[in-house]
Order: sequence, then structure tokens, then C-alpha cells
Amino acid sequence: MYRSRTNFGVKKRFNTNSRNRKFNQKTIDPNKFIKPAKVTLAEDEVITNQFSDFLINDLIKSNLSKQGYKIPTPIQDQAIPLALNGKDIIGVASTGTGKTAAFAIPVINNLINNKDSKALIVAPTRELAEQIQNECRSIGKQSGLLGALLIGGTPMRPQFRDLLAKPNIVIGTPGRILDHVKRGTLILKDFNLVVLDEVDRMLDMGFIEDVKLILESLATNRQSFFFSATLDYKVKTLLETFSSNSVVISLKKSESSDNVAQDIVNYSSREDKITKLHDLLIHPKTTKVIVFDETQRRVEELGGELVNRGFSADTLHGGKSQAQRQRALNRFKNNDVTILVATDVAARGIDVADITHVINYSVPESYESYIHRVGRAGRAGKTGYALTFVANH
Repeated sequence: MYRSRTNFGVKKRFNTNSRNRKFNQKTIDPNKFIKPAKVTLAEDEVITNQFSDFLINDLIKSNLSKQGYKIPTPIQDQAIPLALNGKDIIGVASTGTGKTAAFAIPVINNLINNKDSKALIVAPTRELAEQIQNECRSIGKQSGLLGALLIGGTPMRPQFRDLLAKPNIVIGTPGRILDHVKRGTLILKDFNLVVLDEVDRMLDMGFIEDVKLILESLATNRQSFFFSATLDYKVKTLLETFSSNSVVISLKKSESSDNVAQDIVNYSSREDKITKLHDLLIHPKTTKVIVFDETQRRVEELGGELVNRGFSADTLHGGKSQAQRQRALNRFKNNDVTILVATDVAARGIDVADITHVINYSVPESYESYIHRVGRAGRAGKTGYALTFVANH
């Protein structure tokens, strides 16, 4: 089976520029946070395949079937056949649209059929890297493939051990990947398959030079998969530099999720703000919520306030230890708590299908951040709700 030789835990650096955040808040038109939900399938997103139609290994088909996978999402439907034909792909689609399986299925199929192939998957955050690892394990179950997860905040020794086993697939964040490269424990030129997931987020987090170094060090003849929720000039320029013949699949029909109803909540004072949040959280339709705030301190203060008011809440931010962060995520996923108060570190990589509401208690630092926050709700074809608190002026 696809397996890893260690228990992974991580702690990723997360840096926030408060001056830039305040500037960006002033430039975001609040009207951009208002939009009704519209659950539709665009004409060019009509599904043409079932998973059973794809020319993939029977073991993968069996694993997908056991997980209940029958009909692919639009990004999977379009990307998988091209990837199986050896094409480089730039995939642009909203969060929650199945991008992980869109690259994981062809990558694992290649690794099963070509024992000399090696895949490197790069993600911006530890939560996303762990999510990718879990999906790869499910898709590649009983394949005999070995994997390694390289993420900061854990001892290097277990990762050294995993790399000595010559894993077929390595998943990691840029900083820890390059730590191993510098130590000589990871030789990137051996990898002929590469995936960059959430490219826009990696660049937002300041990883552009790390990403360039990683791409420059890989095998010259390789297949590349680049996935992103947005494709601005900076992202496009980077990707075109390292893959000039990529097929672009763009399913981004709007700037934020169509199936998320979005609105603003005006408030006049600090007391008015917490009162309105309280009222929102006791509404019968508000069953599972992520509340975003801008700093670790404010997240802890707000989480404590909600607990004192009798709510079932926990907090998630970059200042917590790996054990604390994993415990908070597990409690949220298992419905031991129904409210997760978080910084933007949680805006990517949390794969929880039943989140009903995203509440921006603080205005996001950029509209791109807003898109990724909103993408946590309205998954699996369900209608979600996003509410952004905006001060009266």
C-alpha cells in the first residue's frame, strides 16, 4: 500500500505584514463581498467521463470505487485524460473543486506503471500537504508505493529515514524541501514528476525564490502540474518560465465560489460587533463555522470570548504547536467543536465538506485571501454562506 514510514507532525512559518493588511483593507470595495449563491454547471463544464472510463491502473479504479468516486468534477474530468497523455497542465479552479485528485490520480498511475519515476508535490502549508498525503494514500492503497512527508516543525531524523527508503513520492513545503536539498538528503534531479499546488498562495507567502530553485533543480525531462485558485500576472509569468507548452484548464467562472451566498455585516462598535457575531452563531442554520480574524492574539481573544459565552469553539493559528493544531482540526472535523476561530493559515488545506458558514470577523488582507476563505464553505455541491464584518464609517 501507499505508506509512509513515520508519523508526521509539522510547524510552518507564517508571516503577516500588518501594514500591508491595513492598506489592502481600505482598497477592497465592500460591495465585492455581496453576491447571491448560484449553483449551476457551466456549459463547458459538462462531465464527459466517469472514473471507470479513465485509462488508469485497475488498482486505482478499485480504490476510487471503494471510496464512492463515480463521477469526476469538471477539473478532474478535463485534467486527468490530458495528464495521462503526458501533457503539462496549468489548472485554474476554485478551492473545493477536486484539484488534489486531478493531479494525484495521474501521478500515482504513472508511479505504478513506471517504477523509475519519482514525484515531488509542493504545497504552501502543512495542513494542505497532509491533506494531499492522505488523498494519495487512499488512491494508491496497496500499490506498494512509498512516500515521505517533508514539513517543518518536526525532527529531521524520521524524515532522513524515510528518504533513505527511496520513496516514490515526496510531499512537502518549500522550506523543508530545500533544507533536505542543502543537506544532500534529497536529490531533486531524480524527480521527473512535479506538482505545485496552490501556486498563488505560495507566492503570496514569499516562496517565489524557493519555488524557482526547486523547479530549476528537477529533472530536465519532466511532467509538470501547476494548480491554483487564481492566475494573476505573477503566477502566470512563473509558470510559463518553467513550462512553455502547458495546457491551461481554466474553470474559474467567477472571482469567488458561485455556490456561496455572500454578504456583509455592518457594525458600529466593538460591542456591537461581538453581539452581531453572537446572534449569527446562534442561528439554526449556522451549524459549522470558520471565523477568521487577522492575528494570533485576536484569534485567541475571540475564541476565549466565544467559549465564555457557551459556544463550542477552538482556535487555529501558526503560533500553536503541531499537536495543538492537529487536535483543534480533529475536534472540528469530528464535530467535537462546531466553531473554529482561525488566522489565514487555515484558509488553505482544510478539507472539511460540511462547513456551512465562513465569517470574516476581520476584513481579509487582500481579495485573493477573501476568495480562499470563502472557498472553505459550499463544498460538495452544497450552498454555503460567507459574511464579512465591515465597520460603519
